[in-house]
Amino acid sequence: MLPVITTFAWVPPFARGFVRDIRARWACEEVGQPYDVELIRNAKMPEHRCHQPFGQVPTYRDDEVEIFESGAIVLRIAERAGQLIPTDPAARIRSIQWLVAALNSVEPFVMAIAVNDIFEADREWSKARHAKVSEDLQVRLHDLELALDHKQWIDGDTFTIGDLMLISVLGGLRGSGQLDSFPKLAAYVERGETRPAHRKAMADQLALYAEDEKDG
Repeated sequence: MLPVITTFAWVPPFARGFVRDIRARWACEEVGQPYDVELIRNAKMPEHRCHQPFGQVPTYRDDEVEIFESGAIVLRIAERAGQLIPTDPAARIRSIQWLVAALNSVEPFVMAIAVNDIFEADREWSKARHAKVSEDLQVRLHDLELALDHKQWIDGDTFTIGDLMLISVLGGLRGSGQLDSFPKLAAYVERGETRPAHRKAMADQLALYAEDEKDG
């Protein structure tokens, strides 16, 4: 069977291009793995929660596994294909290290500003809190730019799952201006997002919602 990625059949315009199935789509495109997409309209329904207990997307299944969490999914796709993840033990664990860092050490700061400025923008304390969450994010971006330094990819010359996840997370800042003070990081994100596999994955996600709008 082809791997199946589950995602939302519809999201509001501001979320298009940011839904996390892009990570699984991108990984599949990088390794040349065809896949099917299963659409859901309500992630909180019991039939979805039995596969994703938190009512989120994406989920993934192939002929051996059924899993959730974008990091686990990307790791599965890479290991199954024998691509995006080095065979050298030290380089392999570093790629996993950066995948985990993207999700644990970077994404919470990216999400904090998104939650504050988008999802909770109508709260009376949101404007006052913006400065703090922005400052925290800027500190973390500074640390990450120092780690990147002048390297093409986060661990050197080879694009890995660590880069795919870091760039996907930093893509959540698209249009926010938060990367303006970090030219190396901005160029790094651009290098990732201009890869043919990312372009294809993004085009497919956006086309899904464009088709839904046309049908609706």
